[in-house]
Amino acid sequence: MSGTLELGLLFAITALGVYLTFRVLNFPDLTVDGSFTTGAAVAASLIVGGVPAPLATLAGTASGAVAGAVTGLLYTKGRIDGLLAGILTMIALWSINLRIMGKSNVPLLREDTVMTPLREGGLLGSPVAILLFAVGVFLLKALIDWFLHTDLGLAIQATGNNEQMIRSFGVNTHGTTILTLALSNALVALSGALIAQYQGFADVSMGIGLILVGLASVIIGQAIFGTRTVILATLGVIAGAVLYRLVIFFALAAGLNPNDMKLISAVLVVAALLLPRWGFLKRLPKLRFAAARGYGKAA
Repeated sequence: MSGTLELGLLFAITALGVYLTFRVLNFPDLTVDGSFTTGAAVAASLIVGGVPAPLATLAGTASGAVAGAVTGLLYTKGRIDGLLAGILTMIALWSINLRIMGKSNVPLLREDTVMTPLREGGLLGSPVAILLFAVGVFLLKALIDWFLHTDLGLAIQATGNNEQMIRSFGVNTHGTTILTLALSNALVALSGALIAQYQGFADVSMGIGLILVGLASVIIGQAIFGTRTVILATLGVIAGAVLYRLVIFFALAAGLNPNDMKLISAVLVVAALLLPRWGFLKRLPKLRFAAARGYGKAA
């Protein structure tokens, strides 16, 4: 269970990146499947080559930003459909990742990584590691919340809401789109670099289907917490990532075949999309509002 919570928090970084593109920018970015592996591949290759783990992790994060910027350039300057631009970058990254690693799998168990102090101290799988991961994720959340409330962040939100309108006010929407895609994939690559070091290896196929993980986290979290404010939305994304991993954990513990994980993920996304329309979740915002009004009157 502890390992599931740790993985959930690490995947929450990916979910925050997906949130920036799918919810804030309203852009269907499929680069995620490739940039996640790129972050892991760059970090793992540099660590094996003797580069200190923190620097290797930063390099992996930067590689994701480059991948996102490429998708942004294809979309804005090349005028390629956004969905297709992400697919093209993702496909290209498969070969690039293989080039970076030199083989399909790079083991890290005998290397010094950012997880080594926790592993050697016997802290992985303990409440201490969960707390440290949670602090790191919530610091990233706070940074994203702050950024989205700056002038540039508000321009990015406006680009996602109504690109033509915000362009009429003189905002360079091409620039905001490229920047958001770069930031989103930087977060995804950071998550990939950390998870590779957590699991002890980087694999060329570790990012396949990751977009489902990000979407499930975003949709599940926001179905519960809502989207009225950025702070609540990002909190929901983190909670959704952890809940997603818990659902996967209990599904496998119940005896489901591990080969069915992608199917489980797809079912979760469909359920998260439909439940707010059909079930009690649709009434949650009204119930929360009514409870708040009742509390206010009582006070």
